[in-house]
Amino acid sequence: MTGPSTPGERDRPTPQGILDGAGERIFRFLPASVLENMRSPVSEGSLLWNLVYPRARPAISLRRLLQARPLWGSPADPLEDDLIPFYWGFSAEGERLPSFSESLAAVAGREDLLEIDLLLVGRQHLVVVEAKHQAMPGLCSRYHSGRCPEVHGGGRSPCRYWEGEPPPFASVLNFGARPTMGSDRPPCADHYQLARCLLLARELSGRLGLQPHLWLVVPSARWPEVRPRWMDFVERVSDDAEWRRLRVVAWESIQALGRAG
Repeated sequence: MTGPSTPGERDRPTPQGILDGAGERIFRFLPASVLENMRSPVSEGSLLWNLVYPRARPAISLRRLLQARPLWGSPADPLEDDLIPFYWGFSAEGERLPSFSESLAAVAGREDLLEIDLLLVGRQHLVVVEAKHQAMPGLCSRYHSGRCPEVHGGGRSPCRYWEGEPPPFASVLNFGARPTMGSDRPPCADHYQLARCLLLARELSGRLGLQPHLWLVVPSARWPEVRPRWMDFVERVSDDAEWRRLRVVAWESIQALGRAG
């Protein structure tokens, strides 16, 4: 349960970029970095809130979402479920999603940063949403800055996603053998964000007893640019049932659903 806001929380930046719902309790508890981003109406955080909040008060129909033609995705059964949105892990009322913090720690550890834009939580289904407006799905910053402990060495601690038996990445994705010093660019360098989102969807859905889905939301005009990387990612997903629950949805398709009520 959440408690009353502190003076520090009350001093956080006002989310001036949002068009509706400024009085919701969530804005007392969101991280300051998210609130700072939402001061602009064209920021990714503001755009996501303005897209989802008016259409999910208090929930959004999974069936309606699946009826919208995806940019990529296999034909879906007309699943009935009402999905409650959790933005960056919080409901609009400011409640933290149960088991979310524990799942983040299990996947990424306490020191690593793993932010999930949106989670849609129903009675039977969990949809982990990675929403991109102008950006691409994230790369591995350590690899691209020459600090990958597997490839570049330097006495750093091993990558947690290649440790254990089976390693987390290898348990869900066909990423090949563990990278070694001087090896070619590994697939995890390009699919780092999506791979971790898939791991979190698995972990959190297991704790909540729900069926996991991973969706990417992008503007339709940007899909040709995003498509090659997405296709390489999905072709590496090892579980067929998990593969069928992957989906790419256009921002415009969600906008077309209209406001709740």
